[in-house]
Amino acid sequence: MKIENKTTTDQKVMESVSQFLSDICFEGEFKNHPEYLTEIFEYILETEIGNNLDLRTKMLSCIKMSMKLAKTLEPFSDNEIKDAFSVIRNA
Repeated sequence: MKIENKTTTDQKVMESVSQFLSDICFEGEFKNHPEYLTEIFEYILETEIGNNLDLRTKMLSCIKMSMKLAKTLEPFSDNEIKDAFSVIRNA
């Protein structure tokens, strides 16, 4: 992350977010990631290391964020998402 009070623009932030979303959406089946995370975290929770409230809170936060992003993008095809990100990135 950049140092606070450095000059940037909203456009650069949106371009970066667009690039990030574009990158993650096309690495495997992104819409299945919430289920993958849940499976991984359930396994971790069965271990001694998973018996940590802070870790559990972070895991739940990751699952929720992943679910929100997948739900937001769910109505759209991969091509529609890719095209939208391209438009934002090139604006």
